[in-house]
Amino acid sequence: MNTAAAVTLMHRTLLSVIAVLSLLSPVNAQVSQSPGTNSPQPIDPNAPNNLRPITQNNSLLSIEGGDRLVKEAEQAVSGQNYPLAAKKLQEARQVYNQLSNFYQELNSSFSGIDNRVSDSQRQKALLTAQKRDEATFQLALVHRAQNQPELAVPLLVQIIKSQNPTRDLGKKAYKQLFELGFVDSPYPREGGTSSSSSPKK
Repeated sequence: MNTAAAVTLMHRTLLSVIAVLSLLSPVNAQVSQSPGTNSPQPIDPNAPNNLRPITQNNSLLSIEGGDRLVKEAEQAVSGQNYPLAAKKLQEARQVYNQLSNFYQELNSSFSGIDNRVSDSQRQKALLTAQKRDEATFQLALVHRAQNQPELAVPLLVQIIKSQNPTRDLGKKAYKQLFELGFVDSPYPREGGTSSSSSPKK
């Protein structure tokens, strides 16, 4: 009888402890995330009226968020902290690329439905793609500064494919490939001609 009572008492005590801990754990989780941090907070699905613009300063998935990463990378380069600069530029590339893809999808979705919205999204897709390629070029330069041409070359080729060799950034990327010795024909050629002398079939 005493043993059964002791077991029952222990069982109730254990349940009480578990209940108290389950009540305390959300409090600890909230305390560990201080309001002063700049980490982006997800929108609460249970409060759909609590709308916050994604362009606010602490949002990473925005043009401003990508620009902030590029600025941090520039500061890291100034301090010759190339690994940090490479990390920030890689993150900026990912942000700009995601944004460009999202804007392209919105452009396609609204094409033929609302040309004003479609054109606006197309312009944003072009802007973020340009920013992505510029961040990619800076990342390639950081890899060159670290004597890592094997990391720079694929990025430079991506830029040329995205930008076209005739555009300013495409020319700069090709010049880097030429300086690295990856290609042996300069572009644009001396004398200003860039077309092949052989006729196209």
